[in-house]
Amino acid sequence: MRKNRRGAPVAGRVGVATAISEDQRQKTLLKTGALQNAILNSANFSSIATDERGVIQIFNVGAERMLGYAAHEVVNRITPADISDPQELVARAAALSIERDTAIAPGFEALVFKARRGIEDVYELTYICKDGSRLPAVVSVTALQDAANAIIGYLLIGTDNTARQQVEAERTRLDAVLKDSLLELKKAKVAAEQANLAKSDFLSSMSHELRSPLNAVLGFAQLMETGVPPPTPRQKDCIDQILQAGWYLLALINEILDLALIESGRLSLSPEPMSLAEVLADCQAMIEPQAQQSGIRVYFPALDGPWLVRADRTRVKQVLVNLLSNAIKYNRVGGRVDLRCSAAADERTRISLQDTGEGLAPDKLAQLFQPFNRLGQEAGAQEGTGIGLVVCKRLVELMGGTIGVESTVGVGSTFWIELNATAALCLAAEPVETPPVALVAVVADGVLHTLLCVEDNPANLMLVECLLERRPDIRLLSARDGQRGVEMARAFMPDVILMDINLPGISGITALHILAEEPATARIPVIALSANAMPRDIEKGLQSGFFRYLTKPIKVGEFMDTLDLAFKHALATGQPAGMGNNA
Repeated sequence: MRKNRRGAPVAGRVGVATAISEDQRQKTLLKTGALQNAILNSANFSSIATDERGVIQIFNVGAERMLGYAAHEVVNRITPADISDPQELVARAAALSIERDTAIAPGFEALVFKARRGIEDVYELTYICKDGSRLPAVVSVTALQDAANAIIGYLLIGTDNTARQQVEAERTRLDAVLKDSLLELKKAKVAAEQANLAKSDFLSSMSHELRSPLNAVLGFAQLMETGVPPPTPRQKDCIDQILQAGWYLLALINEILDLALIESGRLSLSPEPMSLAEVLADCQAMIEPQAQQSGIRVYFPALDGPWLVRADRTRVKQVLVNLLSNAIKYNRVGGRVDLRCSAAADERTRISLQDTGEGLAPDKLAQLFQPFNRLGQEAGAQEGTGIGLVVCKRLVELMGGTIGVESTVGVGSTFWIELNATAALCLAAEPVETPPVALVAVVADGVLHTLLCVEDNPANLMLVECLLERRPDIRLLSARDGQRGVEMARAFMPDVILMDINLPGISGITALHILAEEPATARIPVIALSANAMPRDIEKGLQSGFFRYLTKPIKVGEFMDTLDLAFKHALATGQPAGMGNNA
């Protein structure tokens, strides 16, 4: 033994290490014992230990709480298989037999088969509690081994799976509900699409049926208005009433169709950089006659540039003309309308229209953009339906803008719209007919042009005949159906064909295709003249190959200008004028 300088024995390092090791071992054992006690006494999960035969040896507090048995009722009496769902044991044994390619008995063997072979095993199991209730659990099985690695038992640790199963059941239920909802939504969408299509077809048909008689009413009224000799003052007043009522009815039809298209989501817009200065100039020309007739002064701003916004040019013009028309219509005698443009927040441009009308109370302002609500003006002298402002609001919003109004009773109202400003250098100009140089020449004097009109409505055909009585340079041929029209086109080779769409036998579009396929008639300009005036009808017609698409009722000036353009086009493309004279 080692001694210090005074001769006292000194403990060696080995003895110290041995003391430390023993101390650590004691602490480890204490920790292990504490852990075991925690596991055995835990009420949050069940711990069931068995011997190698499966007979329960340990049944902890958690197992007692979860399954309802006292430990003394099961220890050394039964196996975990005796308190498990027998059908699940049969199913598990069958699945394992297939998986492991060996026969496995449906009992305790099925519960510990993998653990016995050192395979980690966690599975779902339903325990049958003492009171007969069922407890879904997630069970982890571990084989217990001695120092020689011999299996001396099994440890089954289970956790209550009720909450998770309830969540899964609820998720399954919600998935089923969602699936059913999606199916119903899909059915509803299909039904809505079919309804929209049916509504569009109905509106197209209604538009056609209303425009056909209006064509006769307005067409003949325009003829009488410009007749020779001119009508007497009394006759002129009557004709003005016919025209005013007819054009109002046409505007009403157009507003209803616009609103229906917007609400069905079928309205197409073409947003592009456009000049407000140009659009306002067009609006000024369109609104001046109404302003002069009503004695209202309308002031347009002198803009210092094009004032570019990104929007649909045609629809902006429609909105502004509607707002201007209302500002004139509901103004006071001798009143005025001031139109201004200004920069707004968020890179927007505001166009405001201030009138000197009676103004609106707050309760009426809240109802302003409701369909068919005229705010008590139903009995007034001014015609209206309460549709125009609704259409304006929807159009502005579809273009990404906003619309609003401020009003003071006795002072007047200010309507405004805001559109997205743009700094684009290239403007989208108003579509302008720019014919080739050869088309601008005046038709030679004395040349007789032949026009074939394919129209089944006697009144409409009579109107065209009356209109052309003023044109001695045009000879009119007529056919009452599409097939006869094709035959007459082949026989007489007219310079221009005026074609209705809805014809007996074959449609005007089918007749157009037949003519386009034959070299002799392919170059004849064919003008559609139809009461099918829905935007999709016009687009379909132009895509089919019509030279122009005119809608009924006929506007005499537009009608004559289109005929002249078509005759010039026929001359420029080598279609001899009056070819049918010698037929």
